[in-house]
Amino acid sequence: MPKSSERARRVTVDPDGPLLVEGPVEVAVDDGAVFVSQRFTVAICMCRRSRNYPWCDTSHRRRTNPRTDHAPAPDSEA
Repeated sequence: MPKSSERARRVTVDPDGPLLVEGPVEVAVDDGAVFVSQRFTVAICMCRRSRNYPWCDTSHRRRTNPRTDHAPAPDSEA
């Protein structure tokens, strides 16, 4: 439990992007490795496509939306 003089860390959830956490932070991943960042805010990868995992490198932006993958082009005849 944090001391009364410490404020809680803010975690911001973006369903289409990373998890933003006010730092500094330690991130423990599923294989037991621990990563440390002293930055004031860190972006934690949620899609696991980052080449710098667990830190986000914006790889999620290149994802395609599965609901629109098979939609015909607007001016094509379907």
